[in-house]
Amino acid sequence: MATPLSRPKILIVLHQETSSPGRVGQLLVSGGFDLDIRRPPLGDPLPETLDAHAGAVVFGGPMSANDPDEFVKRETDWLSVPLKENRPFLGICLGAQMLVNHLGGKVHGRDDGLVEIGWYGLQATEEGKSLMQWPEMVYQFHREGFSLPRDATLLAAGEAYPNQAFRYGSNAWGIQFHAELTRVMMHRWVVRGAHRFELPNAQPGRDHLHGRMIWDMHLKRWLHDFLGVVFGDPDPR
Repeated sequence: MATPLSRPKILIVLHQETSSPGRVGQLLVSGGFDLDIRRPPLGDPLPETLDAHAGAVVFGGPMSANDPDEFVKRETDWLSVPLKENRPFLGICLGAQMLVNHLGGKVHGRDDGLVEIGWYGLQATEEGKSLMQWPEMVYQFHREGFSLPRDATLLAAGEAYPNQAFRYGSNAWGIQFHAELTRVMMHRWVVRGAHRFELPNAQPGRDHLHGRMIWDMHLKRWLHDFLGVVFGDPDPR
């Protein structure tokens, strides 16, 4: 009896015990990948090489990429692995900010305290448009943004935080917004993050859920296509 071929693995880095890769994980699995989930804040080690992985995704979290926690520094330093090995890497929100810090950029909030918590407009650059079609509205949940690292290519911009998506080299990608949220995840974020809706420029919880009914279909379609751009076909024929 033939042994089934193993599916390529994507390293998934999460930052809380209850965190989930959400729709990113669902789409990767349905696309032919397996997930290797690690949680560095809970003591999980990160691999010294990605030879056994087809790529990596570092997700968001409530902490800042500038926090002094040991795991933040260790994880930021670890990004040299996918960069050196030229493995597909995607950083989402905190993950993108860690990548920016690793590349010598800056992560910071606005001087006027404006945040993006809710649904906000997105404008693709010419470089972004050449890759794919981008959604006009995306879901955000952050108080800090990032500078564009040297030699990085800006793919999409926003009004309050101009750097929303970028590519560094051929295989490293960072996005500020969240396309990974399932309906259940968004409800959880709206409940647990309600205290942040009083921050300048944040939207009330009802607008988060109402906006999902209008714009999430387009965001989901974009995520499917974007993951294909980043990670390709796990079994090209």
